[in-house]
Amino acid sequence: MLPVSVFIIAKNEADRIGATIRAIRGLTDDIVVVDSGSTDGTQAVAEELGARVIFNPWPGYGLQKRFAEDQCRYDWLLNLDADEEVSPELLAEIRRLFASGEPPCQAYGIRIAETYPGERAPHPLAYRIAPVRLYHQDSGRYSSSLVHDRVDLKPKTKVGKLKGLVHHRSVRSLGDQLAKLNSYADQQAVDLEVRGVSIPTWRVYFEFPAAFLKVYFGRLHFLRGTYGFLISMNYATWRHLRLAKHYERKRLGALAKSDARAKRVKA
Repeated sequence: MLPVSVFIIAKNEADRIGATIRAIRGLTDDIVVVDSGSTDGTQAVAEELGARVIFNPWPGYGLQKRFAEDQCRYDWLLNLDADEEVSPELLAEIRRLFASGEPPCQAYGIRIAETYPGERAPHPLAYRIAPVRLYHQDSGRYSSSLVHDRVDLKPKTKVGKLKGLVHHRSVRSLGDQLAKLNSYADQQAVDLEVRGVSIPTWRVYFEFPAAFLKVYFGRLHFLRGTYGFLISMNYATWRHLRLAKHYERKRLGALAKSDARAKRVKA
């Protein structure tokens, strides 16, 4: 067992979180699952596999991960989502990293590749991101953003990169993905308003085709056949909805301000 705590945030992930925990439970004796109110038995699945399950009402992505960080026993933290699986190659790489004691870097980026329904593993040329997921708690912590879940590192933190993959099984079905992205678009529209960000209205007309081309060709989704095309359409729909809802909130906000001014004039 390594001196590493693994933390996972979850809600209604009973069908996926088991694979996530089984892939890493030989790595550590401290697996923390922060649940925000599952009704499908997620808590029981996680507890049966040896995780500590803690309830915390949903405060937003970054804040939930910050709460999870605070529940961990060890100084080194590994964050996984409930729909992610550490590959055997990555597991072995993490073990080697700690084999001689303290790792040489304070934080490590980990490559994450989408694995879609009907695929046993990511396509060899699948688009990958490599966010920091393994880090010493003294080097930084998760952002407090409502919608962005990134680790904000302290200046001069030495960051390494691991070669092994995390398989990201984020898509249960096309319909489920679209519902999830629609909800995320709502949260992003609120986040933009809270931060006082105003995106130009003209972008509403171009966001869908631009987003589709970005992922279909830029992220090589065209290599994954019809399913890659459909995933790209869902992505573009989400990006369109994000701006559409942002525009709608600005429009209704302007109307409310106008009505308030009119009432003050009459008074």
